Amino acid sequence: MWQEFSDLWLYQAHQLIEQNKLIEYTQFSNNLYGTGIDAVHNVTKQGKVCILDIELEGVKAVKKTDLDVRFLFVKPPSLEILERRLRDRGTESEEAIQSRLEAAKKELAYADEKGSHDLIVVNDDLDVAYEQFRNFIVDGTIPDIK
Repeated sequence: MWQEFSDLWLYQAHQLIEQNKLIEYTQFSNNLYGTGIDAVHNVTKQGKVCILDIELEGVKAVKKTDLDVRFLFVKPPSLEILERRLRDRGTESEEAIQSRLEAAKKELAYADEKGSHDLIVVNDDLDVAYEQFRNFIVDGTIPDIK
C-alpha cells in the first residue's frame, strides 16, 4: 500500500513540475519536496505570512519569481556543532548525516554571498535566535547583529 501511495505521489509531483505549478522543488535524501504556487497565493490572499522551509536551490528558484518575499537563514554556530546535533538526535543514518553536512557546506557558502538573505540568525542561543526569528517574521524587523 505505502509503495503504491509513494508511486502515485511521485507521478503527481512530476505532473505538477511539468505544468509549472511548483514555485520550487528538489529531491533530497530520496524524497521529493516542492511548494505549490496556488498554496502560497492562497495563504497570502488571506493576509497571512507564508513561511517556506526550503533548501538552497529552492531559495534560488523563489528569488526568480515575482513574489514579495524575504529570506531568513538559520545558521548553525559551526559545521562541527551541526554534526554533533545531528548525531545526538540519533535519528539519522551515517549516509543521511553526511548528505546533510554536504548540503550545509553549500548553504553556508551561499549565505556568505552578499544579498543572499535578508537576515542570518546564528542558532547558538535558542532564546536570542527565537527572538530574532520572531521579530523578523512577525514585525518585519531586522536586528542590528554585531
